[in-house]
Amino acid sequence: MFELHSDYKPTGDQPQAIEYLANGIKEGKKFQKVQKPTLVLAHNKTLAGQLYSEFKEFFPNSQVRILHILL
Repeated sequence: MFELHSDYKPTGDQPQAIEYLANGIKEGKKFQKVQKPTLVLAHNKTLAGQLYSEFKEFFPNSQVRILHILL
């Protein structure tokens, strides 16, 4: 199970969006999946490193990996 750790609070339209998505999950909507491994793509190494650091901070009890592919 993912555990989010953050001092940030939702602002603006975010509370309504969170409620909408949470309701969709509870209703079993087809394309709203939870507790699944997630792949995040970045277009360069700098962004990939930044995202890795942020995900490690937000999800300290979950596995976060980085895969570097040269094209």
